[in-house]
Amino acid sequence: MRLDKYLKVSRLIKRRTVANEACDAGRVLVNGKVAKAGTAVKEGDEIELMFGTRTIKVRVLAVAETVRKEDAALMYEMV
Repeated sequence: MRLDKYLKVSRLIKRRTVANEACDAGRVLVNGKVAKAGTAVKEGDEIELMFGTRTIKVRVLAVAETVRKEDAALMYEMV
C-alpha cells in the first residue's frame, strides 16, 4: 500500500492530500529514510512523522484498504 494512503486509512493524518504534502516536505521517514508518498508500506515497517516540534513514531501492524474508524488504531502501535 502507498504511504500516503496508509497514513490516511490509519488516521495518522486526516487527509491524503495533507499526507502527500508531508511526504513531499520530507517530514515522513520509513525505516529511518525519507520517504515519498508512493513508498510501499508493509507490516513491520516503522514510520516517523515530524509535526513541528512533535515527532510520532509508529510500527505498522496491519495493512488494509478500508478500516472502520474504531479499528484504525489497531493498524499500528506507538514505539
